[in-house]
Amino acid sequence: MLSRRERERYKRQILLFGEEGQEKLKEAEIFIAGAGGLGSPISIYLAVAGVGTLTVVDSDVVDQTNLNRQILHYDSDIGKKKTVSAGEKLREINPDVTIRAIDAHIDEENAENLVGRADGIVDAMDNYPTRYLLNRIALGKMIPLFHGAIRGLYGQATTIIPGETPCLSCIFPKPPPAEVFPVVGVTPGLIAMVQATEVLKFLLGTGNLLTNRLFLWDGMQAQASEICVERNPCCEVCGDGRKSEPVRRKR
Repeated sequence: MLSRRERERYKRQILLFGEEGQEKLKEAEIFIAGAGGLGSPISIYLAVAGVGTLTVVDSDVVDQTNLNRQILHYDSDIGKKKTVSAGEKLREINPDVTIRAIDAHIDEENAENLVGRADGIVDAMDNYPTRYLLNRIALGKMIPLFHGAIRGLYGQATTIIPGETPCLSCIFPKPPPAEVFPVVGVTPGLIAMVQATEVLKFLLGTGNLLTNRLFLWDGMQAQASEICVERNPCCEVCGDGRKSEPVRRKR
C-alpha cells in the first residue's frame, strides 16, 4: 500500500499509472550495473519514479574526468567511492526507496549473487566482457536485460527478454575493440532515459518494449533510427540447444 506521503509525491504519475501501477513500482527491485555516465541518470530517474529497491554496483572511485557526464557525482566527491557518492545522492533524492549501493567488481564469481532476486538488470557498463556476463546472468534468471551503450554523440539501446528476443551475444557476436572512447554527457543522458523508460514499461506491463529492435541515436545529425535484430538459433548463449521459458511481464 502507498502511504499518504507517497500518494502526494507520485500524484502526477499516478494520473498515468494509477495507484496499482505505482504499487508495482514500489514492490520492484532493479539491478543497475554501474554508477557512471549511464548509471547516474538511470538510477536518478528510477529513484524519483518510486522503484522500491535499486541495487547499484560499481567498484571505481570518483575522478575529475568523470564529472562531465556522471551527474550523481560532484567535485567534492573526487576520491570517494562511487557507490558511497551515489548512495548519498539517491537517498536524499528519494528517502522512500531502498538504495543498496555495493562496492564490488562484477565478475563470474559474484555476479549471480549480486543480482539476487532483482526483476531486471540494467546494463550501464562501459565494457563488453561484463555486458556479456550480465547477459548470461539475465538468461539464467529469466529476467530482462536493458542494454545501453554510447560513444561520443552516438548511442544505442535495446531490451532483451529471455525466450522472446535475441540476446546480447546474438546482436553483438564479437565485442568492439577495448579503448578509451570520447563521451559528452548529453549522450549517456539520452540513452539512459531510453533505458529507464523501458524499465518502467516492463515493470508496469504497459507499452511496446524496445524488443527485437536496436535503437540508434546520432546526436551529430539529431536523428534517431532503429534496426531489426533477430535471434541466432546457433548462438552459444541462447541458441536452440538451451531450454528457456518466456519472461512473464508484470501486469
